Amino acid sequence: MREGLVITGASKGIGFATAKRFLAQGARVVNLSRTRCELAGVLNLTVDLSLPGFERSVEAALLEAISDCERLVLVHNAYMMERDTADSGSPDVLRRSLEVQLVAPAILNRMLIPKMGSGSSIVYVGSTLSEKAVAGVFSYVVAKHAVVGMMRATCQDLLGRGIHTVCICPGVTDTETLRKRVGGDEAVFETLRSMTGEGRLIEPDEIAQVIAFAAGQPVLNGTVIHANLGQKEH
Repeated sequence: MREGLVITGASKGIGFATAKRFLAQGARVVNLSRTRCELAGVLNLTVDLSLPGFERSVEAALLEAISDCERLVLVHNAYMMERDTADSGSPDVLRRSLEVQLVAPAILNRMLIPKMGSGSSIVYVGSTLSEKAVAGVFSYVVAKHAVVGMMRATCQDLLGRGIHTVCICPGVTDTETLRKRVGGDEAVFETLRSMTGEGRLIEPDEIAQVIAFAAGQPVLNGTVIHANLGQKEH
């Protein structure tokens, strides 16, 4: 059975590791993002998911790419994280965040669900902040909470159609984006490491492994999986 992976934001981090893992499994991999995934064998469809109407520029190529895939895995991985707050955040930041993390997934679902055979899956990548919050990333927290709701609604709407859905919520993962935000401050890294039960950051491939496993397990339909090394509660 030919398997296809359609993933957003696979140019780096968790998305890159997920694309690499599925390629190794023999899947056809299509990446939708602003920047390329530099893995041989990945079809890159360059697109800005925050722009209304983005689908018009990629739909034909995307549907052609997955036309012979009997089992399709759709991974909603792209996100935005900008610093904003409830009392001083820009509405434009919130709009862009919702476009990327909610509107774009809804559009891709509508486009691809009719092409999904039995055994296909839709995987949403949430966050520890899908069910908690910290200060200073208002739009990100709001969007990640909503991602869980979207997954649960998707599950209910697709019951009985052989397509399962799940939300994977990573803890603090050692990605390029994290390192850029921290800026090499070792004290911050030490604080982040201390938040987990194992005293280390999560590797992107660990989350990719969870995504790949969940994509193949219909019994997990409608579940939220926290992959965070046993993050300490405060």
